Amino acid sequence: MAESNKMKDMPVNKLMVQMGIPMILSMALQAVYNIVDSAFVGNMRSGSEAALNALTLVFPVQMLMVAVGIGTGVGTNALLARTLGQGNSKKAAKVAGNSLFLGAIIYIVCLLFGIFGVKAYISSQTVDPQVISMGTNYLRICCVISFGIIFFSLFEKLLQATGRSLYSTIGQVVGAVVNIILDPIMIYGIGPVPEMGVKGAAYATVIGQVVSAILLFVFHMKLNREFEHDTKYMKPDGGIIREIYAIGLPAIIAQALMSIMVYVMNLILKFSPSAQTAYGLFYKVQQFVLFLAFGLRDAITPIIAFSYGMHSKKRIKDGIRYGLLYTIVLMVIGVAITEIFPGEFAALFNAGASREYFIGAMRIISISFIFAGINVAYQGIYQALDGGMESLVISLLRQLIIILPLACIFSFFVRGGHIGVSLIWWAFPITEVTACIVGYLFLKRINKNKVENLN
Repeated sequence: MAESNKMKDMPVNKLMVQMGIPMILSMALQAVYNIVDSAFVGNMRSGSEAALNALTLVFPVQMLMVAVGIGTGVGTNALLARTLGQGNSKKAAKVAGNSLFLGAIIYIVCLLFGIFGVKAYISSQTVDPQVISMGTNYLRICCVISFGIIFFSLFEKLLQATGRSLYSTIGQVVGAVVNIILDPIMIYGIGPVPEMGVKGAAYATVIGQVVSAILLFVFHMKLNREFEHDTKYMKPDGGIIREIYAIGLPAIIAQALMSIMVYVMNLILKFSPSAQTAYGLFYKVQQFVLFLAFGLRDAITPIIAFSYGMHSKKRIKDGIRYGLLYTIVLMVIGVAITEIFPGEFAALFNAGASREYFIGAMRIISISFIFAGINVAYQGIYQALDGGMESLVISLLRQLIIILPLACIFSFFVRGGHIGVSLIWWAFPITEVTACIVGYLFLKRINKNKVENLN
């Protein structure tokens, strides 16, 4: 009840800071240990270039697994927060239980892909046998033991929906620390542990994810007392599942589009393995910045959804105002970091032949971060106000409709020798600015049709 009262009564600017800081730190830490993972692999004694390329190629599938888990969690988060705002604890229990049922189904699909589909996927992006071998080994481990990341994503959103974002951050921090500690031990072979190379990086990753999931499960069972916990609530309920995915499916598609975008960009850049690797490395730095916006979005969505459930126009408008303001501040900081320290990031990854491409990508693409962050905030607002279609359209514009045709067209000039690879990187700022303009128009329409019409 205290958490519900906080969601109802605390000033929105303070509530967003209180909920947002743990989520931002959580997402930033996740991005940091992705960077650290690549840094350890990039400094292997042999095969580091091939290993970095392999991690670039497996990244879209890792993102896709996270997309489905987080997207299901986003739908659960918004629906659970709204249901609690309406005071319906029985339905809240069904929402939580059905989300865990869906998690089990998602894991089975990932497991089957890990067993049967990994090698064909890696081989579609490269012909280098060393890269194929490393990528297959890494991705198979991540898929077969993917239950950690899937259930972590779900329990994280269940805790965030009730205002307990601090505990989701604790789980994230513990898992990240475990991963970072195990990385050098298992990659390089320290003490009794044999040197495992990229396999060691994969095992360190999944062990950290499993630890996080177990810890968040304990927090969920002990702290989320606003609704019952019982296996009977895991019985599939078609109505609940439809409601979860009415909100969550656009988020899944949005995250999945990121995977598709990275995969197609890898194909576009296939003419230059160094440029391909540089883009993969930069994407992890970009994640660090955009994950700050994602973390704040995870505070924006339940705050506005709860306010929408209780029909408070003032709190909804405050949520929109402060959500956009805080996002812009975070993105300005992110642009400053990436523009000032590109060389230091290149040295961290031991980028080698990819260094020049990497620095060029960082200088140009980081210009888009402010607009990209605003687009992420827009999507969190749309999801909270039942604007799943608007969220989907913004995702399609950002990660498919504009970016990929532009990058493909620019690549023809690059391959023809008329201009450098840097032309391809300009597709990103052009895309984000265009999507931001469309997003603003959507926000005005949603405010007029949904918020202003509340009693």
